Amino acid sequence: MDIWLGYLTLILQGALVTAQLTALGCLFALAMAFLAGLGRVSAVAPVRWLAAAYVEFFRGTSIFVQLFWAYYVLPLMGLELSPMQAGVLALGLNVGAYGAEVVRGAVEAIGREQREACVALNLTRAQSLRHVILPQAVVVMLPTFGNNAIELLKATAIVSLVSLADMTFQAQVVRSQTGSTAFPFLTILVLYFLMSSVITLLVRALERRMSRGFEGTRA
Repeated sequence: MDIWLGYLTLILQGALVTAQLTALGCLFALAMAFLAGLGRVSAVAPVRWLAAAYVEFFRGTSIFVQLFWAYYVLPLMGLELSPMQAGVLALGLNVGAYGAEVVRGAVEAIGREQREACVALNLTRAQSLRHVILPQAVVVMLPTFGNNAIELLKATAIVSLVSLADMTFQAQVVRSQTGSTAFPFLTILVLYFLMSSVITLLVRALERRMSRGFEGTRA
C-alpha cells in the first residue's frame, strides 16, 4: 500500500508542474491574444499584416513542431530554454493565436451605436477602445477564453516529450516501474477533469461578475 501512495505522490507532484505550466501558459497566451487581436483591428496596415502572419502561422503549424523548435532549435541560435520555458513559449504562442481571433471577433461584435456614441463624446480611438469597447468585449471573450484555457491544460501533456516532469510524464514513469497502466492513467484522467472543472468554474464566476452593468448595452 505504501508503495502505491508513493506513486500517487509522484503523480501529484507532476500535477503541480502541470498547474504551473497551465497558469504561466494562459498568462502568456492571454497577452499574445490581446496584442495580436487588437493588432488585427489596428488602423495601421503593417501592424495588421504582422498580427495576421502570427495568427496564421501558429494556427497552421503543429504544436509538437513548435515545442521542438523552442526546445531543440532555439538553442542552436543562442537561446537556451528550460523545458518549462519552452513549454510556456510553445503553448502560449499557439493558444494565443487562437485567442487573437476571439479578441478580434469580440471587438468587432460591439454594436455600431457604441462606436457612434464614442465619436459623439469626442473620444479618441484609444480612449474608445479602453473605456467603452474593451470592457464590453471582454465579457464576450470570456467563455471562449475559458475553452482555450482548458485546451491549453490538455495540451500540456506534450511537454513530457521534452522531459518536463508533468503529470503525464510521471504517469509514464509509474507505468514503466509498476507495469500497471490503469492506475497512473486513470489517476491523471481524474486530475485533468478536476483541473478543467476548476477553470470552468472560475471563468463562469468571472463572467457573471463582469457582466453586471452591461445588460442591454451590446447589440
